[in-house]
Amino acid sequence: MHEETRLIRKGSANHTLAKTVNPPIQRGSTVLLRDAASLYDDDQLTYGITGLATPSALQAALAELEGAEDVTLYPSGLAAITGALLAVLKAGDEVLVVDSAYKPTRRFCDRLLARFGVSTTYYDPALDADALIALTTPRTRLIVLEAPGSLTFEMQDIPAIAKAANTRGIMTLIDNTWAAGFYFKPLAHGVTLSVQALTKYVGGHSDCFMGSVATSDKTVAALLGEAMWDIGWSVSPDDAYTMLRGLRTLATRLPRHQENGLAVARWLQTRPEVSRVLYPALPDDPGHAIWKRDFTGACGLFGVVLKPCAQSAAKAFLDSLKLFGLGFSWGGYESLALHCDPQLKFRSIPVNLEGPLLRFHAGLEGVEDLKADLDQAFTTLRGVSSL
Repeated sequence: MHEETRLIRKGSANHTLAKTVNPPIQRGSTVLLRDAASLYDDDQLTYGITGLATPSALQAALAELEGAEDVTLYPSGLAAITGALLAVLKAGDEVLVVDSAYKPTRRFCDRLLARFGVSTTYYDPALDADALIALTTPRTRLIVLEAPGSLTFEMQDIPAIAKAANTRGIMTLIDNTWAAGFYFKPLAHGVTLSVQALTKYVGGHSDCFMGSVATSDKTVAALLGEAMWDIGWSVSPDDAYTMLRGLRTLATRLPRHQENGLAVARWLQTRPEVSRVLYPALPDDPGHAIWKRDFTGACGLFGVVLKPCAQSAAKAFLDSLKLFGLGFSWGGYESLALHCDPQLKFRSIPVNLEGPLLRFHAGLEGVEDLKADLDQAFTTLRGVSSL
């Protein structure tokens, strides 16, 4: 063979790879098949968009985590939500979405789903199963849940809602990112689709995007798979490897996030500047009873309602933080803080709070250092409030 041919052909994959702890990272679009008949055999892996070593290993591990029969991967958490919605909804359908849902979910429903003839009704997260089912119509195909709710951390009675929906042939979907599939198992409680932004706690290091949808319904799994191929979603093998590596330590990291979250939340409850803390793991939280019944733990994400003060004081508080970074997302090793009031105006049901709403993510830092950082920030807040 000529040299240019030898350079292309030599150095290809060794079929006797050494056995390592982690799966090999296969980078490839073309999959070489053994014969012509295999080219159109849908039971075989014929293209690298899905099914290579690391994505397959991640899917298997997530299925174990979620107690699922099938897991579909997406390039981001938002893509997982929108991908699931596109897979199971069609023109003329109606979807009921909890009003406390992740803001980009609302944006997708209001913009894209509306253009394709799917109507969205937003409902109060405080509604019980009977009141929620009373809102359904013959067109209702899906109910979107979130527990705790984004920003305001309301709990929903997921088992009761899922049971009532299943009785009427209505599917349910939950954004289960807060519990990371570890502290709550939606599929075991009758939910049809469990969605996670793996970007958060599964990745755990704020350096990679991905989402997943888990289900044990074979018909729904087929719809997810078809939509994945129809639209062309895929994840890179390197990102799948990163997520799988993060998943290995999830059960070790989450308890520390919970420990720090509870310690900081309890400390904040004692502060004179704080009206209340929104965190279902606290005994006096309105959703504590449901959380304690259905969940086995809590992550490090919670909300804080300040006592009445100017928005400028709340912003000064945030600006003076040293250890709590100001940024969206959460679930990494670092602590974060966020001003929430600008997002609340998009809700259908007014949220009446005593003062500014802040969201905190307790990372893995020393808890006394986190308290000290918040303490000095409260000094700044008081100084601005007194002006």
